[in-house]
Amino acid sequence: MRFIIASAVMLGLMTGPLYAHENHGVPHIAGQSKGAEIKPVEVRAPQDARSYFTDTALLNQHGETVRFYSDVLQDKVVLLNVIFTHCDDACPLITRKLKEVREAMDEKTAEKVHFISITSDPLNDKPEVLQAFIRKHEIASPNWTFLTGDKADVDLVLARLGHFIASPEAHSTLLIAGDVANKRWNKIQPDAAVPAIAQRLQLLTEPRL
Repeated sequence: MRFIIASAVMLGLMTGPLYAHENHGVPHIAGQSKGAEIKPVEVRAPQDARSYFTDTALLNQHGETVRFYSDVLQDKVVLLNVIFTHCDDACPLITRKLKEVREAMDEKTAEKVHFISITSDPLNDKPEVLQAFIRKHEIASPNWTFLTGDKADVDLVLARLGHFIASPEAHSTLLIAGDVANKRWNKIQPDAAVPAIAQRLQLLTEPRL
């Protein structure tokens, strides 16, 4: 599939439905339904991805200031999702699934894939709260970044990813996988099978022919 570069909205996934947190049943997130999908996404972006995604300053789980494009995205293969730490249904289940995805990849692939979880509740999810969430879910991957920051900054970044969020609970459970350097993107339903997600990420780490 040829990816289109234009000066319009960046991710084609924004033209399709975003599955809101409260509209996605927990059994489907935890399971592997026949309807689960991994779809290529057309990229409609300026040549300057930094300008599109913005280089907004955010905070990671260690309280360090990071720039969203320069430090988090640039030249990486990424899997992005949105969570909030006091969620007691979809977010813990998806987090567990992403741990399983990493475990399903061989170590060489796993080292190339960067997991990025952005909070939809930056007013409450300060770095120390994200740290507690990480400990609770026993996340040990060095390539997994949790992001928070000033609400306006987080909202801007989420909007550029297609998440226009009226409340923390209204965030999408859709996963976004991307080879940033080569502008290859996939949108992934959270109930896609673990091996299928792992395979898609492996394909994104392979050199483009």
